Amino acid sequence: MNSIPRVAYFPDSFLEVDGVAMTSNKLVKFARERDYPFLVFHAGPKTHDTQEGSVRFVSLSRSPLSIPMDHSLRFDPLFQRHLGKAKREIERFKPDVIHITGPNDVSIMGALLAWKMDIALVGSWHTNVHEYAARRLHKKLTFLPKDVRTGFTNWIERRILSGAKLYYKMPQVLLAPNQELLDMLVAGTTRRARLMIRGVDTEKFNPRHRTINDGLIRFGFVGRLRAEKNVRMLPDLEKRLIAAGKSGFRFLIVGEGDERKFLEREMKFADFTGYLDGQELSEAYANMDVFVFPSETDAYGNVPQEAMASGAPALVTDKGGPKHFVADGVNGYVCRDLDEFVKRSLMLIDDASLLNQLKLASLEFARTRSWESVFENVYQAYGEAKDYLDKVKRSCSKKDRHMFTIPNIAVDEDGDRN
Repeated sequence: MNSIPRVAYFPDSFLEVDGVAMTSNKLVKFARERDYPFLVFHAGPKTHDTQEGSVRFVSLSRSPLSIPMDHSLRFDPLFQRHLGKAKREIERFKPDVIHITGPNDVSIMGALLAWKMDIALVGSWHTNVHEYAARRLHKKLTFLPKDVRTGFTNWIERRILSGAKLYYKMPQVLLAPNQELLDMLVAGTTRRARLMIRGVDTEKFNPRHRTINDGLIRFGFVGRLRAEKNVRMLPDLEKRLIAAGKSGFRFLIVGEGDERKFLEREMKFADFTGYLDGQELSEAYANMDVFVFPSETDAYGNVPQEAMASGAPALVTDKGGPKHFVADGVNGYVCRDLDEFVKRSLMLIDDASLLNQLKLASLEFARTRSWESVFENVYQAYGEAKDYLDKVKRSCSKKDRHMFTIPNIAVDEDGDRN
């Protein structure tokens, strides 16, 4: 990059409580602290504008017809009514690149403006929406025979993934949180792609915040208590530990969701805190000895990384993002099924030396994950997208330029169509 790109950011989640919102706010903080020109469009309770240093915020209200997507995230079919205001803000700000985060209402607006206004577009993948939708639908269709239900939800998952790939063909450069997703996006879109891992705040998430030392081993979980997080494995794990004759352990479960009542009913040795933030969340993580994350759908997995920074090695599945940073037998374990979760849990209950070894390795790993390095890489992607589109602009007329930003067209380094 010859100069710092001017960025217009359209995150689908910003004021909500999830990994996308957390990452988005970290990115905005990075831009503000470095005095980079940055324009943020996000959904909010009302439409208004604010300025904080080099960052301008444009909050756009969702309509009463918004559809709930999660406990805090919604989709507004009328959100594009703000398109005129957003276009005027874009014209005033003059961004070099627009960044979108997914196929929801805010990012759809950003993608549309990038296409209409001939602005470079970067798209980051944050959520495996195809897997989330399939898990939730599978839970709701219990009245169907199992084979029928599985076949139907698998078909839905494939259809949603196909649509997501089509959507992600619009950006010139893509960002993905793990290598599997990166390879899938490159194969499915023919676009350039970079890894965008996640950082961790090792001051906020740190063993020094621990407040409990009662000799019990605490297995922890943090996240939405929803079907897509596979949280019903937690009571199964507890039952197996009890059946093995183990005592002196408890589960510490942080989060809210429609599975909470089931978990409270099925678990004997579990404490439920509900949603936590700030110092309370830091203390909860630090009070965990082992982090259990049964989700098979997370694109990255911020919470296992936060747990590791707090000194709790993670047990994760062999599906999804966390398996890419949990080194099996070094700072946690990657488990194929419930049997392996049980096996590793029993090992850590019985072997204090092994548990301590994994705790130390988890801390060492967390210290290598700085947000600064993550966002420096993101800014490299911004520069690459801008340079790429500039090259395309020089190589063809404006009349034909749209062909390079719609599906099924790829451009190589020399601006030639493939």
